[in-house]
Amino acid sequence: MTAKDIAALFGLAALWGASFLFIRIASPEIGPFLTIQGRVTIAAAALLIYIFIIGQSTGWGKRWKQYLIIGALNAAIPFTLIAMASLHLNASMLAIINSMTPLFTALVVWGWMKEKLSTQKWVGIFVGIFGVIILVGWSPVSFTTEVNIAIVLSILSTVSYGFAGVYAKKAFDSVPPFSVAFGQQMGATLLLIPFTLFNLPKSTSVFTPIVGLSVLSLALFCTAIGYLLYFYLITSVGPTKTLSVTFMIPLFGLIWGAVFLNEHITIGMIAGLFVILSSIFLISDIKDKQIKKKAA
Repeated sequence: MTAKDIAALFGLAALWGASFLFIRIASPEIGPFLTIQGRVTIAAAALLIYIFIIGQSTGWGKRWKQYLIIGALNAAIPFTLIAMASLHLNASMLAIINSMTPLFTALVVWGWMKEKLSTQKWVGIFVGIFGVIILVGWSPVSFTTEVNIAIVLSILSTVSYGFAGVYAKKAFDSVPPFSVAFGQQMGATLLLIPFTLFNLPKSTSVFTPIVGLSVLSLALFCTAIGYLLYFYLITSVGPTKTLSVTFMIPLFGLIWGAVFLNEHITIGMIAGLFVILSSIFLISDIKDKQIKKKAA
């Protein structure tokens, strides 16, 4: 990897790690649905402009059904679940739990694609589950009903990402990646509109500059620019090295949460993160050529 590739990899990890920070700021103020509506709508507009600039086609008329499905699985559902969870969990825990996505992707491949999992991958899956137990059990968070539900919602978001990764491989194998990126955000935009309209904030006072900047940053930097970096790396260094970003996202999630939200990093968080990342290492296989098409 060149210095440019390494910079792009760290930049991508920093941006996707920051998504949990921006969600944690905006969602409690304007609600999960409006937060994510803003994210996917602005990102779709930005990606559409970029696609027109480079002279590509979106393929929306031909593949709108597939775009709606991937928009639901890889954006609308997981983004909203994370935003709901952020009402009761801090950004650091959200980022760490989100790193379980490769575990559930492996399970989806096993259950849906009927591909056998090696003993090493099964060990990795159980190690990852144990890591979450450490993270949650060794946490200073008070385990109220709301917090327990938030943890479940956060885990379910990674399950949705798992299904999205497998579906994307089946449905978009020969589709230009930027078209998929736009189609996904556009599909999510359309799917979320009715939910957002019924869950608008009751007061306009919640629309503060910091909330507006958080949603804008979430859409433009973490999503639109994040995808540009992601597909650049896929082309430049290949999927295996690009997916090493999975190991770095929770680290940046911890850093941003501590620096900007004064979140306390506990021993339980560090231990849980270490065990979960160890499980991802066991599950990751250099022969595995799946490309996980996901955003934070």
